[in-house]
Amino acid sequence: MESHENLLAGPPPTHLPDMVEAREAMESGAQASDVAARFPSYSAAWGALADEYFAAGHAVTSYAFARTGYHRGLDQLRRAGWKGHGPIPWEHEPNRGFLRCLNALARAAQAIGEKDEAERCTQFLKDSSPEAYDELSGR
Repeated sequence: MESHENLLAGPPPTHLPDMVEAREAMESGAQASDVAARFPSYSAAWGALADEYFAAGHAVTSYAFARTGYHRGLDQLRRAGWKGHGPIPWEHEPNRGFLRCLNALARAAQAIGEKDEAERCTQFLKDSSPEAYDELSGR
């Protein structure tokens, strides 16, 4: 019997690898800036920095941190087999850093007047993980 791929199902979900040492450092209360310096590919640290600086009223700095984490996450997604579209499940903990950076990038872009980028990032978040969009936007 032949096996046929369901072409209507879309691409499979992408699951980023767990960066155990970096995650444990964040969970232990280390400063996000220290974790980002030690583990520069760990998007969750960049997302935490973006959130921290946005809350303090520094939208441009938040934008820079969010963009760094977003690009680091894109690199990891591609290495994990992501082809530029498809689900990036919120339920998979290692994906959350990238998704938080994507949300933070949309928020900071809106704050600095980059409306088109904010809309693209928001749509990307919704398309990648409706659960992340709901969680991060407080829905």
